[in-house]
This record gives sequence, structure tokens and C-alpha cells, in this order.
Amino acid sequence: MRMSLRFLIAVVLSIVPLAVPAWADYKAGEDAYNRGDYATAVHEWRPLAEQGDASAQVNLGTLYVNGQGVSEDYQQALYWFRLAAKQGNAMALTKLGLMYERGNGVTQDFILAHKWYILGAANGDNLGAELRDALAKRMTPAQIFQAQQRALEGKPKGSGSQKATERRPPQTRNHVR
Repeated sequence: MRMSLRFLIAVVLSIVPLAVPAWADYKAGEDAYNRGDYATAVHEWRPLAEQGDASAQVNLGTLYVNGQGVSEDYQQALYWFRLAAKQGNAMALTKLGLMYERGNGVTQDFILAHKWYILGAANGDNLGAELRDALAKRMTPAQIFQAQQRALEGKPKGSGSQKATERRPPQTRNHVR
């Protein structure tokens, strides 16, 4: 019994140091972002995003939308938002809705925007609920129904990590600022 307890403690202690660097990198990216050092935020978040961290994927997508630390690139933003959305990340779902509502990197489509807002709200994003309701005022009942049907068909899985294995759009030549 003592041997198995020692083994269990050894296993737990060996795993803990592996989790700390990822959190430290995420926090370093967050700190850099908050002080306006977007290039450092990109540097810290990109490896985490590539490893499947949904929050880092959303943050990296947001940097691409805003052209912060990287050149503005809607295709890169969509790539990262889609990866995070497949994991059920509520903010990514809502941000996809914004991309479709505004026509950023995609053809403007209120039905798809509403679909993504529905899914974002269903996953707990309050902004998704607000944007869904605001957009609904500009849509016909038939369009709203169609968006609801699409949301029912396209629920994200919400489990596991989504590594950056999808076909990534080519990066702009001077993507890091």
C-alpha cells in the first residue's frame, strides 16, 4: 500500500510542472496584451493555440481581426475562431457570428451570424445572447427559424482539445508586427 501511495504522489508531482508553463505562457500573453504589447501576446499565445488551447485560439483570432501584433487577416481570425468553436468555446462561437454579421472575411450572412450567436449564447456567452436578440430585430421570422434549425444541426462538440490541424490559410508575409 505504501508503495502505491508513493507512486501516486510521484506521478502527480511529475505532472504538475508540465501544467505550470502553459498557464505561465497564457498569463504572460494576457499581461502583454493588457499593456498593449501585442507582439509578445502573439508570441505567447500562438504555441498554446497550436496545441489546442481554445482560449489562446480565440485570443489569437481576435488579434488577427484587430491587426494587433499581426497584420489584420480575417482568414487567420476565422481559422482560429473555428478551431476554438469546435471545442464549444462560447466566445469563439459569438465571434464567428460577428464575422458573418459584418461580412469580415466571409460573405455577410445574417442567418449564419444568428446561428453562431445562438450557439454562443447556449454555451454561456452573454454577448452572444445580446447580439442574437439585436440581430433578430433585423431578420424575418423565416430567417430566424432557418438560423435556429442550423444551430440545432451544427452544435459544436465541446469536448477535448482541437489542435491546429485543419488547413491553415497562408499567413501574410509580414504577419507579426
